[in-house]
Amino acid sequence: MPGNYMPSAAELFRFSPELLLMAAGTLLMIFEAITSPKQKRGLPIFAFVALLAAIALAVAGASDPGPAFNRMLQVDGFATFFRVLVMAVGAVTILISTNYLKQAGHEGGEYYSLVLFSIVGQCLMATANELIMIFIGIEVSSIATYVLAGYLRDDKRNNEAALKYFLLGSFATAFLLYGVAWIYGTTGTTNLTEIRRVLLDPQNAPNSILIGVALGLVLVGLLFKVSAVPFQSWAPDVYQGAPAPVTAFMSVGPKAAAFAAFLRITMWAFEPVKSHWVPVLWVVAIATMVVGNFAALRQSNVKRLLAYSSIAHAGYVLVALTAASKTGTEAAMFYMASYAAMNLGAFAVITHVARKGETRVDIDDFSGLGNRQPVTAAIFAVFLMSLIGVPLTGGFFAKFYVFKAALDSNLIALTIIGLLNSAVAAFYYLRLVVIMYMQPAPEGVDTLPEPSLGIRTALIVCSVATVVLGVFPSLVLDIASRGASFIR
Repeated sequence: MPGNYMPSAAELFRFSPELLLMAAGTLLMIFEAITSPKQKRGLPIFAFVALLAAIALAVAGASDPGPAFNRMLQVDGFATFFRVLVMAVGAVTILISTNYLKQAGHEGGEYYSLVLFSIVGQCLMATANELIMIFIGIEVSSIATYVLAGYLRDDKRNNEAALKYFLLGSFATAFLLYGVAWIYGTTGTTNLTEIRRVLLDPQNAPNSILIGVALGLVLVGLLFKVSAVPFQSWAPDVYQGAPAPVTAFMSVGPKAAAFAAFLRITMWAFEPVKSHWVPVLWVVAIATMVVGNFAALRQSNVKRLLAYSSIAHAGYVLVALTAASKTGTEAAMFYMASYAAMNLGAFAVITHVARKGETRVDIDDFSGLGNRQPVTAAIFAVFLMSLIGVPLTGGFFAKFYVFKAALDSNLIALTIIGLLNSAVAAFYYLRLVVIMYMQPAPEGVDTLPEPSLGIRTALIVCSVATVVLGVFPSLVLDIASRGASFIR
């Protein structure tokens, strides 16, 4: 960027959601230091309002799309879709977290600051038109998430989760950065639009082998972030060890942002050489679905079960990417919106049932929940049905559009394998439903208190979103279709 470059008012407005969240995160840390314990109860409200305001700014900014900061960022319908999605995930995470942190005795403004800073990084990943900006976004999001994973400093499980996530995440990021260096060496640029232009130029096209290796290195870093095979080993341990609200956040926000960067890189910059990466994603998608679903069958801990479930769902999204089409991009976007609603809702229930110290996270701890708390159990069942892909839920149309995109691209074998994996997944989700409604609660179990206001609000929001996406999918699909218009 030239030394005398000054962003215009329009560019600053396009980046205003991130600026607002950075300012709010900084103020939260200041307020944490100067407010009394009683006043600290207002900090999550401040963070929640900041996220709602940022969502409003992101939606308003969509009316004036365009580049920002010397074309390093691109604000368009695609970016707006993912920005709103990750900020909505952050808002629901705050609702889930408030009572949990109060019970754990770790209420603090720094927690909400870290959530906001992580979302800023995720928004950068969604809007980046530069490989370097994608790297910066990943690092901003990851560093905050590493700390969140170990937020309860006196809990050994949190410490272990944070250390594993940090070490393996740093290793994967090194691959990505090495790939960025190779891409710059072969194309002379890190700008995604310029990379596409170079690859489309038959006179000056770089060596295809070098480009394939460079892209492969970048994909290693992104595949780690979405917990795809063979880079998924961190997810079960980190999801189990991290605080339940943080696990909910990690399973959706960073993953959605990573898929946004994934789509920008593959479906835009490297679309001219899709023959290099489509076969790779074909294999990875199958391996990710198979490993995720079959490993989930053997889990007794609900957080680990949903961790492997999250791996499997990453495989379904990779099926949409393998389609390498505008329809596939739309399907991936819709899938992430549906997955966000149903997975956040499921983790909200787990956070409620787990209670202080997360002593109730085994599958058997959900025994008799249908009798103990019928409404909570019914809502949890809706989320599980959506994760299976039962009609009239968002999960049904999410899988429908993914497999339709695959069939439109003649990926018949991949579609069949995906459908068979969905059948396998039904077993472990229905197992939870059976335990909730057909198995009595064990004797001597303490009475489960009613969900807190934050949990109730999160459950209502997520369940309504899950049903609306299943009954009126066009509401989001039309937005996704306009957002995917960067695919020519």
